Amino acid sequence: MAFSAEALRKQLGKYKFRDLTVEEVTAVSRAHPNFSFSMNTYTFKDGSQKDLLNFSGTVPVKYGNSYNIPIRLWILDSHPFAPPICFLKPTANMGISVGKHVDAHGRIYLPYLQNWSHPKSTIIGLIKEMIAKFEEELPLYSLSSSDADRQSELLSYIARITEGDTDMKLKSKADGVKNGGCFNKVTVVGAGDLGIACVLAVVAKGVADKIVLLDLSEGAAKGGTMDLEIFALPNVEISKDFSASADSKVVVLTVNSLGNAQTYLDVIQSNVDLFRGIIPAVSHYSQNSVLLVASQPVEIMTYVSWKLSAFPKSRVIGVGGNLDTERFQYILTKLLQAEALGKDAWIVGEQGEDKVPSWISSKSVTNEKEAMAARNSREKVANRAMEVLKGKGQRSWSVGLSVADLTDSILKDKRKVHSVSTLAKGFCSINSEVFLSLPCILGTSGVVEMVTLEEDPLVQEKLQSSAGSIHDLQQQLKL
Repeated sequence: MAFSAEALRKQLGKYKFRDLTVEEVTAVSRAHPNFSFSMNTYTFKDGSQKDLLNFSGTVPVKYGNSYNIPIRLWILDSHPFAPPICFLKPTANMGISVGKHVDAHGRIYLPYLQNWSHPKSTIIGLIKEMIAKFEEELPLYSLSSSDADRQSELLSYIARITEGDTDMKLKSKADGVKNGGCFNKVTVVGAGDLGIACVLAVVAKGVADKIVLLDLSEGAAKGGTMDLEIFALPNVEISKDFSASADSKVVVLTVNSLGNAQTYLDVIQSNVDLFRGIIPAVSHYSQNSVLLVASQPVEIMTYVSWKLSAFPKSRVIGVGGNLDTERFQYILTKLLQAEALGKDAWIVGEQGEDKVPSWISSKSVTNEKEAMAARNSREKVANRAMEVLKGKGQRSWSVGLSVADLTDSILKDKRKVHSVSTLAKGFCSINSEVFLSLPCILGTSGVVEMVTLEEDPLVQEKLQSSAGSIHDLQQQLKL
């Protein structure tokens, strides 16, 4: 509609700083007369809704040629003290280039938004930075006619998210629609050494009818990806298009950011930023899948995947302590000849130095003296096994074998017990939303049931300590 400051002022009745908002939007209208303004309903991630001012238009971008990039900005009712929510608004013949500043739903993330501070920050300043960043990395590309229908479906999905339907409503509508019988399809996201190791291990295990390797790297295929193409493994497809992952029953996340982060928190935040462009896309195309996270740090990245996907907790798991548990049981049983101990032994907690051995709760009853003697004997053997385990690194191929093992249990509904990263809230007096490795029964729906561990004060103390440190890190992340 044609811009009118007075008409806008009337529509902004519930805005806290209406005059400041009108003043700024007036300046935007002068600088960008092609923008149109309206009031519409915006749906937030938690399902809550608000009528918000938004404007749509195009910004000029030079990337070799000149392009007009369509955008849409939502102005919060606390503006100008809160930044706008920004999206691309592609047409059906435009594809979204997922990158550093744009996720698969077209949401725009910029340093200007993260550092927003009134009065220094303005919408005009934001648009200037947006143009500058888009000239470094073009956010849209032209689709072939065969891809236009897929894009229309995705755009419809995105529109419903931001204009009236919540994620949970959409997922309930989709339940059962895309789960195509017994066809077992697995997607591996990330074509680095770990991703390729997972593909090879799943192929060797023979559990999937089709495997898609999503190569998100820039430039032409090289290294292992090129070798996979050359030798053409049966039932393996390599793609850069998220739509190739559609209807997967298991989606394996192996990507890790290789940015120039200086601190551990920076490294994690870089991975979170990467996942913001991945999880919404794979969740859209495979709405009934199990997300299996192998990216590091696995506990935090599993939590991030759970939050970004809005999947139930049972269908988002991390590889966690599965590899260490299998090794621990093998060392106890085969090397130390402690078969009775090995069958009920588990590595729980978080990966790394803070992992801890534990045992499934036993129903057998002995007197206190015998129980104490058995525990002391077990601890001596367990300590020897842990020393052997410390010398075992987690190489790409060994993690790949662990991923194949977990995928096998899920696809074949084996109801086998694995130590995997799962939501630990409510377990062992943990009150925060953190993921830790715990023994779980796995099936086609992911975690079917958690297995009860033997009560051990040392194990409980370590789990609570891990939960506390992980929660503290998560609180510092920008999701």
